[in-house]
Amino acid sequence: MFIEFVRRLANRTNDIRIKPKLIVSFILVVFVPVLIVGVFLTLAFRQNVLDQATQQVGSNVDRVKSQIANIVRMPLEVSDNLLSDARLMNVVNTQYASTYSVVEAYREYRDIRDSVKLYNEIHNIRFYYTNPTMLDNWEFLRITPEKTREPWFHQAMTEDGIRWQYVEDETKGNQKYLSLVRKVNFPLYRTSGVLVITIDPEVLGSMMRQEAFDTMIIEDNGYIVAAKDGALVGKNINDATFNSPIAGKSEGTYEFRYDGKPSRVVIEKLIPTSSRNGLRVVSVFAVDSIVGGANRISLLGLAIMLVSLAVAWGLIYLTSTLISKRMLLLHKDLNKVAMGDLNVISSVSGNDEIGMLSRQFNNMVVSIRGLMDEVADSESQKAQLLLRQREIKLKMMASQINPHFLFNALESIRMKAHMNGQKEISVVVRMLGKMIRQNLEVGNRRIAIRDEIEVVRCYLEIQKFRYGGDRLSFLLDVDESCASVELPPLVIQPLVENAVVHGLDHVEQGGFVSVRVYRNEEGVGIEIKDNGSGIDEERMGSILRSFDDMEEEEQYRIGLRNVHQRLIMIYGESFGLRIESVLGEGTFITFNIPTGGLRHA
Repeated sequence: MFIEFVRRLANRTNDIRIKPKLIVSFILVVFVPVLIVGVFLTLAFRQNVLDQATQQVGSNVDRVKSQIANIVRMPLEVSDNLLSDARLMNVVNTQYASTYSVVEAYREYRDIRDSVKLYNEIHNIRFYYTNPTMLDNWEFLRITPEKTREPWFHQAMTEDGIRWQYVEDETKGNQKYLSLVRKVNFPLYRTSGVLVITIDPEVLGSMMRQEAFDTMIIEDNGYIVAAKDGALVGKNINDATFNSPIAGKSEGTYEFRYDGKPSRVVIEKLIPTSSRNGLRVVSVFAVDSIVGGANRISLLGLAIMLVSLAVAWGLIYLTSTLISKRMLLLHKDLNKVAMGDLNVISSVSGNDEIGMLSRQFNNMVVSIRGLMDEVADSESQKAQLLLRQREIKLKMMASQINPHFLFNALESIRMKAHMNGQKEISVVVRMLGKMIRQNLEVGNRRIAIRDEIEVVRCYLEIQKFRYGGDRLSFLLDVDESCASVELPPLVIQPLVENAVVHGLDHVEQGGFVSVRVYRNEEGVGIEIKDNGSGIDEERMGSILRSFDDMEEEEQYRIGLRNVHQRLIMIYGESFGLRIESVLGEGTFITFNIPTGGLRHA
């Protein structure tokens, strides 16, 4: 199937002129592959830059996570200290008799104020209590019904552990901060409160402003608690009005339009120690800002490639035009010669193939003119040749008179012998007559194998009668499927005659000749075998050398060389005679006839 397709494609290509063929070849072999490779390399280069930028952003996110972990470490430690602080437990659980005692207790308890002053990461600390005898100040706040309805506070009261929330600080004008929220239980008093430690937003902002890419920190509810772009702080990515593509995204790397630009986003989660929830660190970079340089380099490379292809295209077009023009000139000269003008001399010059073809064309025209002159000279000799041929034909007709006379005479002898009861002589004479008639009818026509075998049988019967006794016996083995296959006349009989005359000449008794016709891969195989005296090596070499002597004679030569040369001229070199002989044991001759009777290469 593929070979047939290639053959049809080649045939179709041969119908296209050289100029469009060269142009199409350039497009398919050079232009398209170079363009594909250029585009592929450009895209690969761009993708490599993007991947490197993504790796850098990932490293930045890891660094931000590490810095955040350091920032929240101190609030976590302060939270753990206050959780086990006995003085805090006494302050919030003592039943105070007067305002003075409350104020005095607040004055003596300095741990909260000292922690705020000592650690830059902590912006404020407040504790929500249920003791009705206490008073509100900047550090201790009563739990009100309104406060309990706030989701973050309700969640803190119902769940143990640390949570990170973006909540309002009523002591700071209700401004929201990232805060550590933790329930503090006092089992001894069967009471509890809520500790809130807010992270200093300036510490977070200072850290974010150092980042090379747009980076933000988002808490569980979607609030942006810190960002390189300060205008984003406090916005909720889940808010429909914000329309952020980051909403609902978990950890990973994403590509989408952010702020109207194609962007790549890296999201990773940070869960601080002992916390029930965590924070998401999001870093965004616009693809154009990263691949802008790569795009410029790619465009420059693409421009250089296109210019190179354009120059190559121009050269190919110019070359194809020159070749086509020279071929058309040579074609015109060929047409003139085809119309009979032998005075044409091609003017196409050059040392390339077309120039060589032009010179060969001129040589051919000169040779044709010389041949025409020779033909003109030979025309004057035709009359003499025709006269000579007529004389030869008359001689050939005269040479057939004696064989015809001999055939008729033999027929009369056969009838006379038959009438006198000499049946054996009659049969032999009839066979001899058959052979003579066959020789008279020999021409260029072919005969069936069965007819050739009949001639062989007649010849062997005559020789058997001639020798008498048991000096000669024979076997004719013919496959019926081969009997109708045609071959040139007098091919098998001369080989059998050669076996009898030369092979069995010195055999006094037990001479044997066999002829076998059978099917094989070549078509039909024919074997002639005798048990005669055989051929020595010197004689065999002489016979084989004579096979290459192609000198023709005035009449058909009946012999090994004649049969061999006729076979190879009709069927091809591989269909000649093959001879094997052992001195004193006999000779074995084989050859093949193609079934179709056609000449083989």
